[in-house]
Amino acid sequence: MGATLVITLLTDFGLRDPYVAEMKAVILSINPSATIVDITHLVEPFNVRMGAFLLASAYRYFPKGSIHVGVVDPGVGGRRRPLLIKSRNYAFIGPDNGLLALAAKLDGVEEAYEITNPRLMLPEVSKTFHGRDIFAPVAAHLSLGVEPSEVGERVQSFKEPSFARPRLEGSRLLGEVLYIDNFGNVVTNIAEELVKELGAKAGDELSIQVGECEFRCRFVKYYSMGEPGELLSLVGSHGFLEISVNLGKASERVGAKLGDLVAVERF
Repeated sequence: MGATLVITLLTDFGLRDPYVAEMKAVILSINPSATIVDITHLVEPFNVRMGAFLLASAYRYFPKGSIHVGVVDPGVGGRRRPLLIKSRNYAFIGPDNGLLALAAKLDGVEEAYEITNPRLMLPEVSKTFHGRDIFAPVAAHLSLGVEPSEVGERVQSFKEPSFARPRLEGSRLLGEVLYIDNFGNVVTNIAEELVKELGAKAGDELSIQVGECEFRCRFVKYYSMGEPGELLSLVGSHGFLEISVNLGKASERVGAKLGDLVAVERF
């Protein structure tokens, strides 16, 4: 894979406690030249879906070869595996709970490994802080040129929750609500490529169901193509289909919640 110096961190640790600093300290103790970038540490605690969306939104803007470490890990110390996924352009390190799956699949998965090599971990591994004791040191060693295959045994599959598996069935796009942003935009897990497969073009009218709410709206290129207060659909800046209201909050209009099922058809 070759040496790289960029390591990103995404967690639900918040900013008050020392956990993020401890992960950075471990990385810098192994590779003092590493560049560490915080994607966010304000993922809602234990919200794997939210973390997966934020990671999938940000990963592609980093230099190729960057190592992305994600820690939203309610199953830490349990039976879930520590995982490294090598995609076409990046490495993703974190728990095998779906956090990494969406981003890795979007970039194109090449191989995956269960992290088991104790030489790449801290000498003492706690049951409650794998971010510091496993994921951070493995990322640091990878940034120094350690090959992914050295972290442990290759695995043939990893956990792919429903939010990592949107699909086109006949004439319907099926997915779910992945994220609701500060503006009330309802972001789905349906990527732009699937919207193209549906054949939706700017100006088309779509029939959309979000949870129990069914409605029709125009598919547009940008928010201001709609009248103030108009319900719209479009592909947002991170490449996912979203439901929006021009100068309003779509989440309140349609009563959307994270995980709500989404179905989309063309008229």
